[in-house]
Amino acid sequence: MQEKKLTGKIARENIKHMAVPRAPEGMLEGFRSLGDASGVLSDVMDELGITGVIGASVLKPTMPSECRVGVALTVRNIMQRAHAYEAAKAKVNGMAEFEAHNLAQPDDFVVIQGVPGISNMGGISSQTAKRQGEVGAIVEGGIRDVAHSRAIGFPVWSTEVTPVTGKWRIQTVEINGDIQISGIRVSCGDIVFADSTGVCFIPIQRAAEVLTLAKAVVLAEKKKCDAIDAGVPVPDLPKNA
Repeated sequence: MQEKKLTGKIARENIKHMAVPRAPEGMLEGFRSLGDASGVLSDVMDELGITGVIGASVLKPTMPSECRVGVALTVRNIMQRAHAYEAAKAKVNGMAEFEAHNLAQPDDFVVIQGVPGISNMGGISSQTAKRQGEVGAIVEGGIRDVAHSRAIGFPVWSTEVTPVTGKWRIQTVEINGDIQISGIRVSCGDIVFADSTGVCFIPIQRAAEVLTLAKAVVLAEKKKCDAIDAGVPVPDLPKNA
């Protein structure tokens, strides 16, 4: 059934997985229950020796109030060989993130290792992603049409914003393979947690232990905040957070 969705914009052998593996039942809901908790997750990942956190000063959110959790649907782009003006004149468009959207399932979080200085994702792409049930996008590289994606409630975290199109400049070379985002390896199916403070990429193999520890820290921090609101002196605050 999914084979019929393919448009041919990218060779079938360059689609490493036709569908993103699903997270264990209840896992995404568990991460969502943490709230705006990238700081907590960063601390927990430090304790567990897991590299995977990027600050919002690097991956800037278009909708800072949003907190989104999903599984990584990965895309890798490179610069086209043809000159942009020649490609534009010939209408040679090498972008194929729409193929990833065609294969997307609800709760996928599209993650693009993109090209700097040009747009790797625009408004129509965002609208298609939202229709498919994707929860958001992470883009190392430029994006555009920010007003469009905001208007439809589709948040994007990116390193750049630019009106310059990637249509005549980008070649999508792989979908659902391993990619690098700011030096961090991200695999298809990894957990993606993004909020106003930053983005956490959590390897699916370690996600359960990260979630367990994060829940404990969030609970401890709530107790500490309740004590602060109750007027408890600072030296007497709970030490378990």
